[in-house]
Amino acid sequence: MLCGALMVMTKTAAKKLLKESGAKRVSDSAALELSKMVNKFSYGLAAKAVKLAAHAKRETVKKEDVELAK
Repeated sequence: MLCGALMVMTKTAAKKLLKESGAKRVSDSAALELSKMVNKFSYGLAAKAVKLAAHAKRETVKKEDVELAK
């Protein structure tokens, strides 16, 4: 579930990342799309890590859960 309360990557951060990756210019729509994709991926990864921790009968999500979730 994607919650709007926390954004992992803002549009501004996405624009900066694209420029640091070699783009001379970045449209707002490209930065927004990258931001949405990164946020969706991050929330999916987090959800998988939580399920792995629950499967192991733990409440604490560990590094190993995140690594396995990818």
